[in-house]
Amino acid sequence: MKPKDQLTFGIIIGNRGFFPTALCESGRAAILAALEKAGHQAVLLSVADSTHGSVESLDEARKCADLFDAHRHDIDGIIVTLPNFGDERAIANAIRWSGLKVPVLVQATPDDPKSMTIANRRDSFCGKMSACNNLRQYDIPFTLTTLHTDSLDSPTFERDLKNFAATCRVVSALCNLRIGALGARPAAFNTVRYSEKLLEESGISIETLDLYEFFGRLQKLGDADPPVLEKLAEIKDYANTRAVKEEYLLRMAKFGVTVDQWMKECALDATAIQCWTAMEEFFGVVPCTCMSMMSNKLLASACEVDIMGAVSMAALAAASHRPSALVDWNNNYGGDPDKGVVFHCSNLPKDVFNTAPGEKPEMDYQAIIAGTVGAENTYGTVQGRIKADPFTYLRVSTGDQLGMIRAYVGSGNFTTDPLETFGGFGVFEVTNLQGLLHFICKNGFEHHVAINLSHSAAAVEEALSTYLNWDVYHHNG
Repeated sequence: MKPKDQLTFGIIIGNRGFFPTALCESGRAAILAALEKAGHQAVLLSVADSTHGSVESLDEARKCADLFDAHRHDIDGIIVTLPNFGDERAIANAIRWSGLKVPVLVQATPDDPKSMTIANRRDSFCGKMSACNNLRQYDIPFTLTTLHTDSLDSPTFERDLKNFAATCRVVSALCNLRIGALGARPAAFNTVRYSEKLLEESGISIETLDLYEFFGRLQKLGDADPPVLEKLAEIKDYANTRAVKEEYLLRMAKFGVTVDQWMKECALDATAIQCWTAMEEFFGVVPCTCMSMMSNKLLASACEVDIMGAVSMAALAAASHRPSALVDWNNNYGGDPDKGVVFHCSNLPKDVFNTAPGEKPEMDYQAIIAGTVGAENTYGTVQGRIKADPFTYLRVSTGDQLGMIRAYVGSGNFTTDPLETFGGFGVFEVTNLQGLLHFICKNGFEHHVAINLSHSAAAVEEALSTYLNWDVYHHNG
């Protein structure tokens, strides 16, 4: 599911009559200015509906709830802003009565120590505690700003708003995510087992398609069919194909067309595709380039039918607006305990590679499988080194014995440390990597991990833990 660039937030301006109501007027202007600066839209009561469009009475809470309900398909999250103490019951009632199940951000504007008279003191410092207390009583999950009180035009609130928008995108994407599982799990990969029923409880649905049926559809395509020629041109435009024969490229094009048709037919947002080694033995190419192209379009595609890898990729892509890759935590890097190597064969999206502007990644054969099925049956990988950028990593897993979904998330940096190898790879550095690796092994997490060249760990953790109620470990080193 491709995340939206512009979000719409339902706004609740808290008010309490024996505090200065005029502060609601400036508070309204400030929150609207902050949203406009960030490129977002707002749904809130008008000044004709209540005093400065604020919410205090039960009647105003009902008006606000009805307004939100009327825009339920537009609103991505709710922001509660407290220019003064605010009425905690009206805030909680407005959210409950709206019926919306979206993330909620609570912000309180600070007092000025030089203006603490009865005419201008806010007491929103205290009011925020009361508002949060009632949200807890109403069982409404919410997000806090970094600072307990913070001005709507401050750099910290600007970052908080950016993170909250990312959290909203992750929640929206995952709660309606549809993943296609193409083929059976490779027999040797017990690590990619998962519970489809646990995912369904969180709103994530799986559509399966057998490889036999898939290739039956594919074989109906002709070499000169317009969709095949269009996909062939797209592949050549995407990667440098000089080392690959035309017959192999045609097979990839037909594969890509058939996947596209299946995704459209089943309204899929992401895929997890079987490889290793049926496709190579009986079809004669690897699916990596087509998967790379999908991931680069923010349509996450995980190999080895790793459904939970696809979930992890989709979450990171929704948070950051950037493509995710699925890699192995694969090698140590010399004797440095905080550095390692990630690797895949590879189907990494081209935007993660360290290529010059306008340069295409190289297409080649899959060197590992080639030793078993022959190089001529494994063309279609996309190879290169990952950019030396900050990154966020995420792994989601179903804890079937515990009946819960678990995850770990954190951040690190890809480096320029020298390494000569093949496939898609990168040297990375994570603070206290050994502690993270111990956590992964002790808790039975898989060797696959999703990576994304962004700073989005905090927003993803908030989405998964606060709003999806998953068990999340945030590795801070």
